[in-house]
Formats: sequence, C-alpha cells, structure tokens
Amino acid sequence: MRFRPCIDLHGGKVKQIVGGTLSDDGGSSLVTNFEAEEPPAYFAGLYKNEDLRGGHVIMLGPGNDGAAVEALGAWPGGMHVGGGINPGNAQKFLDAGASHVIVTSYVFSGGMIKWERLDELLSAVKKNRLVLDLSCRLVDGDYVVATDRWQKLTKEKLSPPLFNRLSGYCDEFLVHAADVEGLKGGVDAKLVSLLADISPITCTYAGGVRGLGDMDLIDRLGGGRVDATVGSSLDIFGGTLPFADVVRWHRARNS
Repeated sequence: MRFRPCIDLHGGKVKQIVGGTLSDDGGSSLVTNFEAEEPPAYFAGLYKNEDLRGGHVIMLGPGNDGAAVEALGAWPGGMHVGGGINPGNAQKFLDAGASHVIVTSYVFSGGMIKWERLDELLSAVKKNRLVLDLSCRLVDGDYVVATDRWQKLTKEKLSPPLFNRLSGYCDEFLVHAADVEGLKGGVDAKLVSLLADISPITCTYAGGVRGLGDMDLIDRLGGGRVDATVGSSLDIFGGTLPFADVVRWHRARNS
C-alpha cells in the first residue's frame, strides 16, 4: 500500500474542501478546511523531495489550468491530473508533466457510461496513462458513481462487472468517498473492503483519513492492494497529522 499525495485546486489556489459542499456555481454552501498561502509548485516540490509518486492534482471547477500546469512542472512525471479532462485537452496536461490524466465526467452522459467516449479517450491517451475516477456516494446500500464535483449521481453502481470492463480502458482507478471527503471523521471501511474485492487493477481510495490508524485500517482491509490519499488532516494543509509521519509510514511499507 502506498500513500498518494494530493493537490486540490479551487479558484487557482491550493485548498482543502469538504467534498459534499462543492457546487457548480461555487455558492454559499462551500465549506473550505484550508487555503494555502504557498503556490501549487511548493506542494509538488515537497512530494518530489520525498519521491512520492502517483499523487493527484485535482482541478475543482474552472480557472485552475494554470495552477495545475505549475504543479505538474514542479514534479514532472510524478503526479496525475484530473478535473475537466477530455480528448481535446488531455495531451496538454501530459505535455506539461502529468504521468496520467484522470477522467470521470467526460465519460458519463445522462447518468450512464458512454463507451464510445472511452474509445475516443483511448484514441487520444494511451491506456497506461489514463486513470478513471469512480468517486461515489452511498445510496440505499449501494455505492453510486457521482460526477461533476460529486454533485450528480449516475445510474452506475460499483460492482465487479463494471470494474472488470473499465479496467480494459485504464491503468488505475481513483475513488473518493464523497460522503466523508474532507470531514476528517474516519474512512469508509465498507468501501475500502469493496474496492479490495472488486478492483482488478491498482485503486486509490480518498476520504476521511484522520491519522496513521486509518492508514493501517486501509492497509488491512485493502489487503495492501488499495492505496490511500490524505488531505485535510495533514499539517501541511492545516491539520494535525504530520506529513513527515505519513512519509515514514509509507517508506516502512515500500522500502
């Protein structure tokens, strides 16, 4: 299991936001845990110095392209990038230094996966440089894929057939537990276990990590097959969990 660092961008700045409060109009419901004074490149540099690969830069809404390119340039080949990625702009971010592009909303329309759009993506981005974001919400006992900053529920439920078919299109999956994202209230253990059971390829879980105990829990429930992101809880983002401790935890398992 690996620690995957993150840089979340909103309005061109590095922020940590409670995922469920994002909206298309950026309205008054938005809850921000942290806004950095440092530029995106500062955080990418931290990750580069520790050789933490495979983290993600997420553009939460418009106005973040420049900030994302800045972060990618500071750690070339070290991070993924997502948020509004499509066949028309994917190469721009790969050329800027992204190792992978992360796609979600583009492949959904009317709440369903549009397989022809996945084929389109593969004509623009090689499979080994594509990550599919299957971030979700719990609805009536099922985990349902949510798109557009996790505001729109689709008709797609996380299941073995879905993961098996989609794994033919991408190198990894990224799954935010949108209901607990940014709350620092603990991980969704049921979702972690599900991902370990149904994902045939590398999968990264994000949402709710409070401390190293939660990292241990993900490691155990995920059987070492599910990686994890930590955001708002880190001291570099205004939290109390030392970034240095998480790095040490990561190195102890990936020496």
